[in-house]
This record gives sequence, C-alpha cells and structure tokens, in this order.
Amino acid sequence: MNTISQRELRNNSAAVMNALERGESFILTRNGMPVGEVRPYSRHRKFTASELVERASKLPRLDYERMRAEADAFFGEDRLGDDDPWDRPRG
Repeated sequence: MNTISQRELRNNSAAVMNALERGESFILTRNGMPVGEVRPYSRHRKFTASELVERASKLPRLDYERMRAEADAFFGEDRLGDDDPWDRPRG
C-alpha cells in the first residue's frame, strides 16, 4: 500500500483520485505519522438474509452420485474407512 502525506494529497488530488479509480489504496500521513487510510469505495452492497436465501434457492441442485464419483476418482475409494460421511442416509 502506498503512503502519501497530507500535502501530497492536497497538491496531487487528481492523481490520487485516478489511482483510487484503478484500485490503489493509500496510507495518509501527517508529519510522518499515519493518520488514516484512503481506499477505493466498495461498490458491492451487502445482502439481507432473505435476499441470500432467495439467491441460494436458485442455485443448481448437487448431483450426489456424480460428486461422489469425482471424489472417488480424485481421492481413491478407500480414503475414509468405516466412518465415511457420504454413506449417511439422504433425505
């Protein structure tokens, strides 16, 4: 993260704004001591719980058999022994 002084911010504000638009962040100093952070504004808004539930309901369902076959192919079939969590009843 770049460090800039209060004076640099004042004298070069257009350059700092351009850098912020490119995603750069700055530690702002006064008399050589850090006093704050200047960073790009996050355009991502936070979702409510009901919005997250709605979005999750639109996700595709998992294909258990395919996922198990891929895991077995990657890890091998004898990787867990008798306490295999994939063997639990599905509902």
